[in-house]
Amino acid sequence: MSKTHISANTRAYWQQIWETNNLFTVDDDAADPTYILGMFPFTSGDLHMGHVRNYTIADAYARYRRLQGEEVLQPMGWDAFGLPTENESVANDVDPEFWTEQCIDQMRDSMEKLGFSYDWDRELRTSDPEYYRWTQWLFKRLYEHGLAERAQRRVKWCPEDETALADEQVDDGACWRCGTEVETRELDQWFFELTAYADELLDGLDDLQQWPESVKQRQRNWIGRREGVTVTFETDTGDEIDVFTKRLDRLYGTTYLALAPDHPMSRRLAESDPDIAEFVSTVDRTEGDEFDGMRTGVTAIHPATGAELPVYIGAYVVDDLGTGAVMGTPAHDENDHAFATAHDIEHRVVIEPEEDSTEIPYTGEGELIEGGEYTGVATAEAREQLLADLDAATQHTDYRVRDWCISRQRYWGTPIPVVHCEDCGEVLVPDEELPVELPDFTPETGTSLAAHDEFVETTCPECGRDARRETDTLDTFVDSAWYYLRFISPDEGDQPFDTERASEWLPIDQYVGGDENAVMHLLYLRFFARALADIGLIDTREPVRELLTHGMVLNDGTKMSKSEGNVISPAEYGVATTRLFILGAVTPESDFDWSNHRRTASYTLQKELQRLATEGLDDVQSGERRQVDEHVAERVDSAIRTTTDHYESLDFYDVVRELRSLYSTLSEYEEYTTPHENVFRRGIGALVRMLAPITPYLSEELWSRLGDGLLAEGDRWPEPRREGETDERGQRLVESTREDIRDIHDSVGGIDPDRIRIVVAPAWKYAALETALDAERNIYDTVMDEHGDRQGDEVADYARHLAENRYDLGEELPQAREQQVLERASWLIEKELDAEVTVEAASDAEPALAERARPGKPAISIE
Repeated sequence: MSKTHISANTRAYWQQIWETNNLFTVDDDAADPTYILGMFPFTSGDLHMGHVRNYTIADAYARYRRLQGEEVLQPMGWDAFGLPTENESVANDVDPEFWTEQCIDQMRDSMEKLGFSYDWDRELRTSDPEYYRWTQWLFKRLYEHGLAERAQRRVKWCPEDETALADEQVDDGACWRCGTEVETRELDQWFFELTAYADELLDGLDDLQQWPESVKQRQRNWIGRREGVTVTFETDTGDEIDVFTKRLDRLYGTTYLALAPDHPMSRRLAESDPDIAEFVSTVDRTEGDEFDGMRTGVTAIHPATGAELPVYIGAYVVDDLGTGAVMGTPAHDENDHAFATAHDIEHRVVIEPEEDSTEIPYTGEGELIEGGEYTGVATAEAREQLLADLDAATQHTDYRVRDWCISRQRYWGTPIPVVHCEDCGEVLVPDEELPVELPDFTPETGTSLAAHDEFVETTCPECGRDARRETDTLDTFVDSAWYYLRFISPDEGDQPFDTERASEWLPIDQYVGGDENAVMHLLYLRFFARALADIGLIDTREPVRELLTHGMVLNDGTKMSKSEGNVISPAEYGVATTRLFILGAVTPESDFDWSNHRRTASYTLQKELQRLATEGLDDVQSGERRQVDEHVAERVDSAIRTTTDHYESLDFYDVVRELRSLYSTLSEYEEYTTPHENVFRRGIGALVRMLAPITPYLSEELWSRLGDGLLAEGDRWPEPRREGETDERGQRLVESTREDIRDIHDSVGGIDPDRIRIVVAPAWKYAALETALDAERNIYDTVMDEHGDRQGDEVADYARHLAENRYDLGEELPQAREQQVLERASWLIEKELDAEVTVEAASDAEPALAERARPGKPAISIE
C-alpha cells in the first residue's frame, strides 16, 4: 500500500492557490488579529517529528480560527544563533552561516510541503544583522535601566562546549545541549537581573488561567521563594558562614555545619589542602554517593550556646540552593540524619513531638527540649523568639532562581555591544554604530571572538583611545525572548518593533511548544516582557494568554532523536497521513509512539473519505426525508457542535475521534440505504470542512468538488441546524442503547435474533425523575408523596432506584423525543444485527417488559 495518496502536484497546486491569493498574509493595519505562534526552531538540521507535532498543533488551530472567520497572524522564523547551530556546523565542518542558510532552506521547504499556513512575509532569523541590531539595542536599554551588568560570580561551566551557562540550562547537573556534567567557576560574566522580578514572576503565575498547571508549578519550584532566616556562624579561621533555614527552632540541635563542594570557602580551603582539593574535584552526587563528605578542620561557633561545631564539605549540599551551606540537625532532618550517620556525628534531639511519634528523624512541630532558655516553648513560638533575640539571625526571603547569565564564550551569537577601555571602563557602543556585526570566521570547537584580533581591536567611543571589544556573545535565549515582538513589524527600521501595533496585537493568543521550555524560554519570555514594559516599550507584562505544551514523539518507546538513530522523516509517510496521525494518536499533552497500526488507520480514513466524497453522491435520492435521514441529519449537527467544542480547547485527539465516528455514520448510512442527497451532501461537506485544519490539502481538494470557494479563505465552518443540548443527549442515548443490545446479545450466546424490541419508559417515570432532580433532600419520600398514588409498588421501586442513584441522576430527553430519537436510529441496530427493530411505548408493551424501562434506559427484548 502506498504511504500517501496526495500527490506532489496536488500539494503544489494548492500551495500556489493559497500563495497567489495571499490567504495567510496579515495586513499591518489589521485590528487585533488572533496571534497564534509555535515556538520557532533551532536551525540545527531538517524537521523531525517533534517539530512536526509542534507546528501541526499550532497550524491546525490557526486554520480552525480562520474557518471561524477570524483574521489570524501565524508567522515563522528561525532561532539561528547559539550552541545548537554552532555545534552542528562544527561537526559538519562548515561555516555556521552557511549551515544556517542550508538548514533554513531545508526546513522551510518541509514546512511548505506540510501545508503550514504561515505569513512568510514576516519571516525572520535571529542571525540576521538587521535582527540582532535590535537585540543589541534592547540589551543597551536594559543596561541603562540597571537590569544588565558584568560581575564576577559563580556560574555553571560546560567543559565540553567551553562556555558559561545559565542555571536554567543545566539539566540534572548536565549541559542542556551536550549532556556533559557541568562545573562551577568564579568568572566575570554578563547577567540580566532576573531576580529583580522574582516576586512578580511568581505571583503572576496565578493570573495565567490558560497555562498548564504543570508548567506553572515548575516555574514556582524554580523561582523557589522561601521565607526563613539567615544565621551567621563565626569560625576559628575568622571567616563567617551564612546558613539559610526555615526551621530556626532546630538551632539547638545543630551538631555540625556542611558546605557545598562549590562553596567559596570549600574552594579556598582546597587551594591549600590537597586532600580537600581532590575531594572537591572528584565528588559524586549520584545515588549512593550523595552523602560522601570530609571534615575540613575548620570549627564553627554555635551562636546560641558557644559550642564548637565541626565544618564538613558534603556532597549532599547544593551550591545554588540557599547559601550553599547547611546547619546539620541530624535528629530533625532526613538528609542531615543520613550524613551524620555516615560520618559518626552526634544526633541531638531538641524537639518533642506534639503527639506520640516513632518517626526518626522527627521533622514535625512540637515543643523544645534541651533548648536552653527556650525549653518548653512551642516550636512556632520559639522561631519568633530566637529571631528576635539572636543578633546572628536575620529574617530573609530566599530564592532558588538566580540572575540570568547571558554571556557565552562562543562565536555564533549576538555580539555584546560593549567596548572595554582602560580609561573609561565599560562603554556601550552608540546606537548609530549598531549592529556590531560578527566577523567572517569559521570557528573550531569552543573558539570565541577573542581569537579574532581584527574584531577585538577598536577605539573607545568616548575618548577615542585604543580599546577592546567585548568578545562574549549573548545567550541564544536572549534572541528568542523578544522575537514574537519583531514578527509584528519585521521590516521596521527605526525601532525593534512598532510599539503602537504591539499594544493592539499582544498578548499572543495561543503559544505552542514543548514542555522542556518551562523554566528556560518561557521564564525568560516573561522576564523580558516585564523589563520592556518597565522601560516603556510595551504595555503587556504577560506576553502569552494561552499556552499549550505537548509531549514527546517516541519510536518503539524511545524518544525520537538523531542520537538514537530512530528519526523518521515526515516526507516518508505523506503530509495528510502525518498530520492526521500526529494529532489523532493521543492528546497533545501526552507522549505518543509512532506506530504502524494507527498510522495505517489514518491513511485508511483519508482514502475512504476521498471515495465517499467523490463517489458517494453518485447514488442518492431527493424524496421525502425518512426516519433514517433525520437521524443522520441530527448526527451531523451533533458532530458539528462536539467537534467545535474540541477545537476550541485544542483537544485534537477528540476532534479526530468524533470525525471518525461521523465518517462511520455516513458510511453506514450509504451501505444501509440510498441516502437523501441534501442530508448526505451536507454531512460529507461538514466532515470535509471540519477535517480541513488537520488535512488541508485533502480537504481543499474534496471541497473543490462539494462546495463553493476556498476553505483556506476562512469563514467556512459548518453550523448546526437544531437545538444542541437535546441532540447531544440523543446521541448518548443511541450509543448507550446500542451498547446494551450488544451486551444482551453476547450474554445469550450471540445467536442471530429475528427481532429486537426497544420499549420506552411510561410518562409517569419521566415526571418522577423531574421530581427527584428538583428534590432538595429525601428523594424517596418526595417522589412517593407526589406520585405514589399512581402505580403502587412500581412507583415505590422506582423511587427507591432514584434515591439509591441520586448522585448519578441527570436530565434525560422527554418521553416523546426519546422515542423519536430511537426510532430514527433503529436502522443502525437493524444493520448491525440483521434483525427487525421496533421502538414501542410502554403502554403498547407487556407489563413485565415495560416495568424495566427507565428514562434514558429503555427496556430491551431480543427474540
